[in-house]
Amino acid sequence: MSVTLRPMTADDLPAVMKVERETFPLDAWSEGMLRGELDDQPRTRHYVVAVVGEEIVGYAGLHAAGDQADVQTIAVSEGHRRAGIGGAMLTELLAEAVRRGAESVFLEVRADNPGAQAVYHRFGFERIGLRRRYYEDGTDAIMMKKDLNA
Repeated sequence: MSVTLRPMTADDLPAVMKVERETFPLDAWSEGMLRGELDDQPRTRHYVVAVVGEEIVGYAGLHAAGDQADVQTIAVSEGHRRAGIGGAMLTELLAEAVRRGAESVFLEVRADNPGAQAVYHRFGFERIGLRRRYYEDGTDAIMMKKDLNA
C-alpha cells in the first residue's frame, strides 16, 4: 500500500469529516472547526492528509507558534489503521515543528486509547499530566510532551 502525504485543503473537508466522525464519534470536530484551522494555514497551522490511491484515509494537524507546537489531531480511517499511516503523519508534523523552530511539542490523548499512547511513546513523547474529564464523554486526557532538542 502506497501512502502519499500532502497539504490539506478546504476541498478535502468532506472526506476528512468522514474520517473524523468515524474516528471520534463522541467528540468529532465540526466542519467549521476544521475550516477555521485551515484558515490559519500556513501562518500557525500545518495540516496534511494521507492518500491511498484516490482516497483520503487520514489527516493530521499541528499548531505552531514561537518555540512550542501542539499536535491538534491525528486520525486514520478504520480500514487503514496499524499500517504506519499515523506514524508517517506524526513524523511529518514533528518535522514541520522543527522547521518552524519549535523546541517542544505537546498533545493530549484519550486515556482509553492505549494504541495511540504507545505510538506517541515510541516517538519519544512522555506523559506530563492528566486532564480529568477532558473529553465530551467524560474520558480523561493524558498530556504528553516531546522535547525536540533532546
